[in-house]
Amino acid sequence: MITNIKCMIIDDNELDRLFLFHHLKQYENIEIVVSFNSAEKAIPYLELPIDVLIIEANLKGMNGLEFRKLAHKIPACIFISSNSELAIDAFELDTLDFISKPLKTERFHYSIQKLFDFIKMKEKCECFDALVGENSIKIKEGSNIYQVNITDILYLEALKDYTRIVTSEKKHCILDSLGNLLHKTTFDSFIRIHRSFAVPRHLIRSKNAHEVELTHQIKLPIGRSYKENLSFFHP
Repeated sequence: MITNIKCMIIDDNELDRLFLFHHLKQYENIEIVVSFNSAEKAIPYLELPIDVLIIEANLKGMNGLEFRKLAHKIPACIFISSNSELAIDAFELDTLDFISKPLKTERFHYSIQKLFDFIKMKEKCECFDALVGENSIKIKEGSNIYQVNITDILYLEALKDYTRIVTSEKKHCILDSLGNLLHKTTFDSFIRIHRSFAVPRHLIRSKNAHEVELTHQIKLPIGRSYKENLSFFHP
């Protein structure tokens, strides 16, 4: 069961703030702790125990992307904006979702479901342990122990201080950052293509300017600062 989720809202549009208040109050386990119409006003409250930040990306003054860098301790962030071009920059940060304005009820509730999934995974990860070997990784999930061969991993996904390990059969989560894992020789065959994703080189089937396609028709985004890592690939 998900514990109480504490939320911070920052948006300089009053109607959009009212939309967020109205829809978030439908969830008994989400508490709106503070709300502001500018990022500058929120800075003194960064030490509050906040679980999710919902913020307009294109704020006047300090914009939402700049504030997110200051608020890096907040586990989850949902950006909202009428400027969809900012989504690329937003996903270079620790971003759970990006919602384009005008805000729509169905799309917003989909984003909140993603938040619940993230919180569940985070809580579950805290009960996990892992031992990285030469060709495999042993993952303890409660009373169960799984041995995952490195060659069976389709991709790795960063979840702040956690990493989701995705195979064709199951998704595992371990309490270790993606950056730390990629420094281990066990993962030498992986390359980072985005702040949130690393993939095995041999599983890449195609790429364009914005994404790669792996086996199983999996498509993942390419971060602008990671494009050089894919220079080896020539279809």
